[in-house]
Amino acid sequence: MAAAERGSDDGVESIAVEVAYGTAERQALIELKVPRGTSAMEAVLLSRVADEFPEIDVATAKLGIFGRPVAPDTVLDDSDRVEIYRPLAIDPKEARRRRAMARRSRSPVLSSAPSAGNRLRND
Repeated sequence: MAAAERGSDDGVESIAVEVAYGTAERQALIELKVPRGTSAMEAVLLSRVADEFPEIDVATAKLGIFGRPVAPDTVLDDSDRVEIYRPLAIDPKEARRRRAMARRSRSPVLSSAPSAGNRLRND
């Protein structure tokens, strides 16, 4: 992306940013020139990414810049990439719990009852 430049029509300095969103099936990386001082949420709205991905709830979407979570009102710098994060399908703690339960159900059950070969004799 180009460095910051002065807009020719209104004298406002512009910066180049990107807005990124993706699903397993489709990804979008939208390049924009925005006025310096634009927030992460403003860039998302200007990108109109929700027109391509109607499942995005822009009002509640979690945002980040290069993998670092940020508040929607975070002011962007030139060359920033605003990422829109999808909600988790399942809580990570719940996913770990389910994997542990599945492992337990696959492992053989150890019996504490003595087998014929290792019974103690009281002779």
